[in-house]
Formats: sequence, structure tokens, C-alpha cells
Amino acid sequence: MNDLSCGIKNKWEAALKHGFYEADSLKEEGFIHLSKQDQVKGVLQRYYRDQKDLLLLHIDETKLTAELKYEIALSVNELFPHLFGRLNLDAVTEITAIEQ
Repeated sequence: MNDLSCGIKNKWEAALKHGFYEADSLKEEGFIHLSKQDQVKGVLQRYYRDQKDLLLLHIDETKLTAELKYEIALSVNELFPHLFGRLNLDAVTEITAIEQ
């Protein structure tokens, strides 16, 4: 199964230089917010409506080196995947530009 995550292009370029992706939420909340494929559209509408230069990172969860937990998001009453550590780049199987 693939999980999906939104990342801004310049942050992804920094990840390529460092060898891992680390979202701001990892420092602020202790995890990276991810989404299942059927949740991406709603996440884009709620949080990224007017943002440009977004990338969709397709992730193979079996390759993750950090702990992945599915936790309830009370605001929408859905289970979302949360990654409790850096995203190792070899878990990213595809990158898609998001056109909004």
C-alpha cells in the first residue's frame, strides 16, 4: 500500500541534499503528517488550497525506517498515518507535481 504526503518543492530539494525529509511538523508535533490516497483531495482543500509548487510523495510504508502509526484526526474523524521520525528517501516510490 502507498501512503501519500504533500511537500513543497524547495523542501524536497533540501531533502535530496540531506538524504532525508523532515517536515516542520516533526519538530513542532513530533511526527510527519501523511495521508492515504483517498484522503489527499480533502487535505489539499483544507490546508493547501492556495499553495503553489506542491509535490505529492508516494511512499511505500514497508520501506519506512521510522515508526508509522495510524491515529484519529478529531477535526475530520478519520484515521491518518503519522510518521514518528524522518522520512527515508528510499521509501519514496514516486513524486508527482500537484496542479491546483
